[in-house]
Formats: sequence, C-alpha cells, structure tokens
Amino acid sequence: MVENPKCGIFTREDPMTFNFKPRKYDDVKLLYNSVVETEKNLPGKRMVSRDLPSASKRWLAVLEGHPNKLVWSVAGLAMVGAIGVLDYLTGYELAFSLFYLLPISLLTWLAGRRLGVLMALFSALVWLLADVVAGHAVSPIIYFWNTLIRLGFFLIVVFLLTALRGTLEHERELNRVDSLTGAVNFRFFSTILQMEIDRMRRYERPFTLAYIDIDNFKAVNDQFGHTTGDHLLRSVVQYTQTSLRKTDTVARLGGDEFAILLPETGQEAAAAFISRIQKGFLEEMEKGGWPVTFSIGVLTCLQAPLTIDEVIRLADGLMYSVKRDGKNAIAYSTCTS
Repeated sequence: MVENPKCGIFTREDPMTFNFKPRKYDDVKLLYNSVVETEKNLPGKRMVSRDLPSASKRWLAVLEGHPNKLVWSVAGLAMVGAIGVLDYLTGYELAFSLFYLLPISLLTWLAGRRLGVLMALFSALVWLLADVVAGHAVSPIIYFWNTLIRLGFFLIVVFLLTALRGTLEHERELNRVDSLTGAVNFRFFSTILQMEIDRMRRYERPFTLAYIDIDNFKAVNDQFGHTTGDHLLRSVVQYTQTSLRKTDTVARLGGDEFAILLPETGQEAAAAFISRIQKGFLEEMEKGGWPVTFSIGVLTCLQAPLTIDEVIRLADGLMYSVKRDGKNAIAYSTCTS
C-alpha cells in the first residue's frame, strides 16, 4: 500500500474479470457542446470563424448552436419568399442575386448539401416567378435560359460551401485525433477533462481517469520493428474503443501511454471495467505474440480537483507505483479534494 495525503490509500490489484454494466449518462450533448465551444477559444486553433469579424463569429456561433434542419428549412423558405416579393416590388431592373444567396448559403452550411440544392432550385423558381409576375415581356426561351444560369450559379455556391465545410470538419478532426492510433490526442483530451472537472463542480458527479502504460514496449520495437510496434498501439486503441461507452474517451498521451476518461463512474464500476479491459489487452497481446503487459493507475474523483495537471499527475503516480512494484497490475485511489 502507498498512502497519498490528498487522495487517501490505494492498493495494487491483479487482473480480474468483472461484468461491467455501463452507467446512464444524460448530459452527452451538454458536454460535447461545451467541449466544442471551449475548443473554439483555444489559442492556435484554426477554425473558420477565427478569420471572420467578431460580430460574424458571434452570429455563426449562435446559428451553429441550433442545428435543427426543419427549423432552418422553414426559415430558408420564408427568407426566399420574402426576397421574391421584394424582387417583384422593386421591378425587373434591380438584380437580387446576392440576396437569394443568403438563405442558400445559410441552409447549405447549417443543414447540408441536399437541402442546399433544394433551396437553390426553389430560389431559382421564385426568381423566375418574380420576373414573370412583374410582366417583363421576353421570350419563354430567355426565361428558361436565365433560370438555368441562375440555378447553375446557386449550385456552384452550394457545392463550394459543402466542400469548404467538409475540409474544415476534416481539419478539426485531425486536430483532435492522434494520427497513428485514432485515439483522441492530448490537447483535445485536456479540453474534455477540463469540461468534466467543470461539470463535476456543478453537478457533483464522480468521474474516473485511468492512466495506462504498456510494459516492455521498447522490447517489441527492438525485436519486431517499429511497424509492429505501431500495429500494437493501434490494436490497444481499437480494442478500447470497442469496449467503451459513447460518452467515454480514450486518448494517447504520448509514446506508449494512454488514458481513459469515464464520466459518471465511481470506483466500483471503474474497477470492474478496467480489470476487464486489462484482461482483454493481455488476450490481444497474446494473439499477436507480443511480450508486453499493462500497468494501470485508476483515479476516481469524488470531488472536483483543482486542475487538469493535478488529475493527470495523480493518475500517473498510481501507474508508476505499479511499475515500481513489478508491473502488470492495477492501482486504485480516490480523490476527495
């Protein structure tokens, strides 16, 4: 046993098998939205709104906070209808193409390409109707041609915005994920962990952090090569991801060290899950013929700790206590202040 004055007493435990029953977690949307909103304000984060004026960023944040496609579809139809009426009232001579682009662009950005295409078609038809009702006498062929050109122009904007949004989402995902393993990277994990700490302060619900180190990983690289070592790391993450709830997070902290964050999970449930997952790790390593084991430190926070660094440091200390005592085991502790 090793005593920690802040977090009580923790003990080592050999791998055991438990039946893990995921606990209910009702605030997924709250946590995710908070993480994304916090991430937007992190220095060095390349987001689309960062290059816009401050007023535009505020409006974009408000709009993206209401992702209901039906609401945006109805709003887009109403905007196009209003623009069509203004187009009719102002006469054929005044061009309204930029005004039609506003609802098309917003719906494409907020609701996706399919609705953007439908809005482009609707806008072109409304523009045609405004021209016809205004009584501008031209050949039907000219009406058809103008409508076709306008629709093509609108569709180009829709597809360009869709491609831009996809590129930005892909870049955002790359900034959150470790490229080798597919686990969350340390930077984004820190954001998630901070949000969980803030959530604990508000709702007083526990969470558990497991710090995992792969024992003798260097020997695998030396004996089998770095390609095999990379495959081993990916196997660990893939197995973990298939075992987690949607609200749990696995992160690569660097090298052969990983962390698992279990929101709303006390020590008993955490012990059941971590013991089961360590047993699964060992079975996966045996299948691959890799002579490695796992040292794990598990910290359950019953009260909100002061900082992210403190939580990680305490869990890391638990993991190193296992390595000092012979590796391939689990150390548990609770943090109450």
